[in-house]
Amino acid sequence: MSKSKQLFSTISSNGELSFSLAEVDVPTPKPHEVVVKMEAAPINPSDMWPMFGPADLRTASFTEAGKTLKAKLHDGMLSRVKSRIDQTLPVGNEGAGTVIAAGDSPAAQALLGKTVAVLSGATYAEHCCVPVQACIVHNEGTTAKQAASSFVNPLTALSMVETMRLEGHKALVHTAAASSLGIMLNKICIEAGVDLVNIVRKQEQVDLLKGLGAKHVLNSSDENFKKDLYKAIEATGATLAFDAIGGGTLVSDILTAMEAVGSKDATGFNTYGSAENKQVYIYGGLDFSPTILNRAYGMTWGIGGWLLMRFLGKLDVKQVLAMHKRVADEINTTFALDFSDEISLEEAMQPANIARYFAKKTGEKFLINPSK
Repeated sequence: MSKSKQLFSTISSNGELSFSLAEVDVPTPKPHEVVVKMEAAPINPSDMWPMFGPADLRTASFTEAGKTLKAKLHDGMLSRVKSRIDQTLPVGNEGAGTVIAAGDSPAAQALLGKTVAVLSGATYAEHCCVPVQACIVHNEGTTAKQAASSFVNPLTALSMVETMRLEGHKALVHTAAASSLGIMLNKICIEAGVDLVNIVRKQEQVDLLKGLGAKHVLNSSDENFKKDLYKAIEATGATLAFDAIGGGTLVSDILTAMEAVGSKDATGFNTYGSAENKQVYIYGGLDFSPTILNRAYGMTWGIGGWLLMRFLGKLDVKQVLAMHKRVADEINTTFALDFSDEISLEEAMQPANIARYFAKKTGEKFLINPSK
């Protein structure tokens, strides 16, 4: 049986992370499965927690001979990962490659030789076995590198707009908006005529998004940020926000601005605030500090978590397949993504490289090439 190299993450009961490269058997596909020779897999922020958990990467050491990186967990954090303690888990949410083996079903057989993007949770490997339903088949001429980020960012951006429509909102607010996802969301909203308020934290990020055609871009570091946020929400009527940060007061600031706009014409007693629902979904955790709520926004509001796969589970199959087709058709336009560096499986384990991609800097996106 053929062998395949694959990255695994283990957190032990004594509070140590082990990030290792191992050889495993290339699986035999079941009837509705395919085996993909992985050629490109992005490192997304959503990959970091499965990879490293709450490890203190300042303590990391890499053993070349054993192909293993070890690090201690931050004090008091073991309980946050109790469901995975002492389990060796694969990593890598998505990627792309060529189908080299297929199960007996016609749907699987039809994918032989095709370039496909896959969503599996185990893409940091030379080979990946997935159900055909977990594949996006790309058009002829699309490379694996171009197709590598077909799921997480594109489907999230599309689903944010679909959430807006399904819940009866007419405009969006998005934080950490200069990300790869944020750029895609801007392209989608501009094409669809949806007003989008972008919140970033640096002037160069403002310049980046305005250069792409974004109309409302706010710098949260500016002293006039709250006033500018009110003006942008007043101009757009946004009552729905997606927050990638999580910690701090930004969620509360957004709700406060929405309420101020909603109540600006109120007269008499306004005990419970505006009647229109104001909703913020936290979908990321760039800041793990507490989310601070200064409740100055009436009583018609909501804060919740939002996950892509759970949202897609609410849609019918035709809607999801339509999204897949759009991603394939627009992978070099709306969903185009440039990678700043390409590294091997082993290079992804080295502390110097981890420090670079773990920083999650705007404009930097790392790609793992398992064949490198």
